[in-house]
Amino acid sequence: MMQQAQLPIAIVMVRPASFGFNPETASTILFQREPTETSRRDIERRARIEFDMLAGRLREAGVEIILVEDVEELHTPDAVFPNNWVSFHHDGTVVLYPMLAPSRRPERRRDIIEKLQSGGFRVSNMVDLTHHENQGRFLEGTGSVVFDHVAKRAYACISPRTSPEVLNELCGILGYKSMTFRAVHENGDGILHTDMTMSIGDRFVIFCPDSIPDAAERKLVVESLRTTDREIITIDRKQVAQFAANVLPLQAGQGTSVLAISTSAWLIFRPDQREAIEKYVKIVESPLPLFERIGGGSARCMMADVHLPRR
Repeated sequence: MMQQAQLPIAIVMVRPASFGFNPETASTILFQREPTETSRRDIERRARIEFDMLAGRLREAGVEIILVEDVEELHTPDAVFPNNWVSFHHDGTVVLYPMLAPSRRPERRRDIIEKLQSGGFRVSNMVDLTHHENQGRFLEGTGSVVFDHVAKRAYACISPRTSPEVLNELCGILGYKSMTFRAVHENGDGILHTDMTMSIGDRFVIFCPDSIPDAAERKLVVESLRTTDREIITIDRKQVAQFAANVLPLQAGQGTSVLAISTSAWLIFRPDQREAIEKYVKIVESPLPLFERIGGGSARCMMADVHLPRR
């Protein structure tokens, strides 16, 4: 049970209605590219095709998905990335997070939490950290914080989107220990979301030590990961840029587990790395070029992992 506690029993996915390029987030997300497509409607249509393909493949593999439709009237181009505004925990706690871009804040929808409750999940505690937005402090969900639920550690790459103060408050509430570091891309720009550099499964970790320039910080993080007896599969910064760590291991029924990953991310792994990963999980890959190029996020960003107890 302990090992499975790391893997979510279900995921929330939000089917996009008005996906598109968000200039408000582009200034702080290195991977976002202005679309070359001329028609907004065409982008929205293709985004739904990409989304449906990934959700369909995960369902087929046995993953439980709570599927929610985006609300077009909210004009939320990034609604397909719910992991930045909410997290669902083993003890029934739901956390709402402060987000940097005002255009993203309407993504926080109580009806999504109510849908989980009516679907048989127990919510016993709501933690609302969104008031930090007034002071310009942000913590963008499991994009900012990569949780090791077994060891009760919270890894966070400090950036304008990831505030140490908010992280400490969260860890105090959840009873987790924070492990912070700074990480950079090959060109020296800061990495803004921790889930670009690290993914923690039940028996393995995908991680890019090279992204942490400070040797002492790097050593602390690597040693912390080592103490959990998971195999560390090391990636480089070129692979980070192709979303190789923006992946999520999931429970898939009958004690099996899968890795949700984009096709381009899976293709960037070397054969030896693939072999290491496939010892532990079945791969569910799906092409996500629009979300990666225009939205700056990949498979992991598209899922809010559900660890809530069932009623």
